[in-house]
Amino acid sequence: MIYQFDGGFPGAKKHADHVLIASILLLTGLGLVSLYSASYGFSERFFGDSFYLIFRQGIFALFGLVLFFLASWIDLEFIRKWVKPLVLGAALLCVLTFVPGIGVTKNGASRWIKIFSSSYQPSELVKLVLPLYLAHIFAKKEDRIDELGSAVLPPALVSAGFFFLIYRQNNFSTALFIAVNALVLFFLAGVRMRHLFSALALLLPFSALFVLTREHRLRRLISFFWPQWEPLGAGYQVRSSVLTVASGAFWGRGMGHGIRKIASVPEVHSDFIFASFAEEAGLLGVLLFWILFTVFAVRGYRAALYSGDSFRRLLAGALVTGIVSQALLNVAVVSGAMPATGIPLPFFSAGGSSLATTLLTAGLIVNVSRQSSEEDAGAR
Repeated sequence: MIYQFDGGFPGAKKHADHVLIASILLLTGLGLVSLYSASYGFSERFFGDSFYLIFRQGIFALFGLVLFFLASWIDLEFIRKWVKPLVLGAALLCVLTFVPGIGVTKNGASRWIKIFSSSYQPSELVKLVLPLYLAHIFAKKEDRIDELGSAVLPPALVSAGFFFLIYRQNNFSTALFIAVNALVLFFLAGVRMRHLFSALALLLPFSALFVLTREHRLRRLISFFWPQWEPLGAGYQVRSSVLTVASGAFWGRGMGHGIRKIASVPEVHSDFIFASFAEEAGLLGVLLFWILFTVFAVRGYRAALYSGDSFRRLLAGALVTGIVSQALLNVAVVSGAMPATGIPLPFFSAGGSSLATTLLTAGLIVNVSRQSSEEDAGAR
C-alpha cells in the first residue's frame, strides 16, 4: 500500500502512506458534506445564499490541499532552517490582532487579522509552528535534554509567550490547548518529570485564575456541573447539542434532513457541527467518523514511531496528537462531557484558517511517513 510519484522536491522521499492519505482526504470530504448540510439554512438566513459558507470553505479546502501536497513533498531539513523566522512570524501575527485597522474583534475577542476581504486566525498557525519549533529544539539538544537552562527553559518561555498572547486575544481555550500539547511534546522529548510537574504547578493555578476572573467562563463551568442553573443561558447550547446528538439514534435522519440543527443549536456550523452530523448520520455515521480518525491516528503514530530521526519522530507525534486531541475535545464538549470551549472540529468546522492549517499539518505528517514507509515497506 504505497503512494508513489515520479517527481518531488529535492530531498523528498518517493513513498508515502497510502492509507494515511486516504483517511485525510476522506475526512476532508466528509467534513465538507457535513458543513454544507449544517450551514445552508444559516447561510440562506444571514447571507441570502445557501451556498455562501460552503463556497468559502471549498476555496480554503482547495488552498489547503495545495498546501497539503506541498508540505508532503518538501524537504523537512529545509523547513528546520526557517524555524526561528516562522516562530517570530507567528508571534507577530498574534500581536497584529490587537492593532486597530488590522485586527478584527468579534464578540469581545480579538482573534483575527484582516487579509483583503477575508480574515485569518493566527492562533491556528501557532498550533503548527510551536510543535515544529519544539521538535527542532529538542532534537537539536537531545544529548543535553536534562539541562534546564539550555534545553528546557528557552522552549518553555516560547510556549508561555504564545499562551499569554493567545489568552490576551480572549481565546483561553485555544491558549490552554496549545500549552497542554506543548507539555505533551516536552514529555515525548524525555524532559525530566520534575520539570513537567513544575510546569503543571504553574499552569493549573493560572488556568483556574483565568477561568474564575471572567464571567462567561465561570458561567459555563457552573452550567456544566449544574445544568439546571441556567438552562436557557450559559447551559443552553450544550444542552441543545446533547439532545440533537441523541435524536440521531442508530440510523440518523439522513444527510440534509436534520431538524434540531436549524434553530436549536447555536454555532451548529462551527464548533458544534458534530451535533448536526450525529443527528443526520446516526450511530453508524459516528462510528465511521471515529474509524477515520482512528486510522489517521494509528498511521500517523506509526509514521512517527518508524521515523529515522528524533526531529521527525517528535514532529509527527506532536502534530498527530494535536489534531486527534482537538477532535476528542470538541466531541466531548458537544456531547456534554466537558464544559463548553471554542475549539473547532478538525476537517469539519466552518473556518478557513482551521481547515487550511489542518491540511498543512496533515501534509507534514505524510511527509514524515515517506521516510518511515521506506524503512518498513517490507512489513506492509
